[in-house]
This record gives sequence, structure tokens and C-alpha cells, in this order.
Amino acid sequence: MPMPIPKKLLARQHEITADFRREVDRHLADIVAGRATEMFEVRDLAGVLCIHPTHLSNTIKLATGHPPCYFFEARLMEISRELLHDPRRSVADIAANLTYDPSNFTKFFKRFQGCTPKQYREQVWAAQRAALMEANAETVTI
Repeated sequence: MPMPIPKKLLARQHEITADFRREVDRHLADIVAGRATEMFEVRDLAGVLCIHPTHLSNTIKLATGHPPCYFFEARLMEISRELLHDPRRSVADIAANLTYDPSNFTKFFKRFQGCTPKQYREQVWAAQRAALMEANAETVTI
């Protein structure tokens, strides 16, 4: 029978995980705002947290069942989808803002979303038009 993990160690794992996720959010906010121009890697975030990259990766995987890149990529996708809702911004502009060239951004986005940024944007706009038409139809009926 395996030894139970001490509560103090579990608490530290969750503290490291929370700190990591907070730093991911902070870094990506800096990227979007233009305060940072290079995307961090896990080793950079480990440096910010003053722990070894392997320890960071192992701790997050143990605490959550997912590697650090899972959280980083998930948050980056949330931000990408948010930015694509703005019709004034081109996909190339959004890609550059997120430190990607347009081709790599499209590949990254498609890998996680299942469609290209342009296709996603068209789906969003189609849904918005349908909702608007539905709202207008309800107004006419009332």
C-alpha cells in the first residue's frame, strides 16, 4: 500500500499550481496589452516562481493531472477567441499581438479549436446575425 502524501506537501502543490496559473494570466495580459513582446515558456514561468522547471512541471502534473502547457494553451485559446470577436482586428494583427506569425497562429488555433481563426470568426458572426434576426422577429411578433 502506498504511503499517503502529507497534507503540507499537498498544500504546497496547490499553492505552486495557483501561483503558476496566476503568472500565466499576468503574462498573457502583458502580451495582449503590449507590455511583453515574447511569449514565456515553462522555464521562464518557473524562474518567476523561483523553482526548477522540472519541479514545476511535475508538481502541476501531480496536482491537476495536466502538464503546465495545458493551462497555458487553454488560457491562450480563451484570449484568442475573445480577440477574434472584434471585427476591427485582422487575424494577422491578433496573431502578431500574441507573438505568432499568422500561419503558426492559424495552426495553433486550428489544433485546439478544430477550425481556423477565420472560420471561427465567421461562425461567431453567423450566430450573432441569427440571434439579432431572432430578436427582431420576437419584437415584430410582440
